[in-house]
Amino acid sequence: MGRLIKYLVYLVLLAGIGLVGYAYVGPWFGADFRAPSTEVRKPVVLNAD
Repeated sequence: MGRLIKYLVYLVLLAGIGLVGYAYVGPWFGADFRAPSTEVRKPVVLNAD
């Protein structure tokens, strides 16, 4: 049981390292992680009676 947990911890660590690596290297391969930058204007009605 301990060996299984150890392998799961290694797998989670490798997945985390892979995710961080993809975040750094992804834009070189065409992945765009930027949020869409569009301006949104909506009128706000305040009830100030």
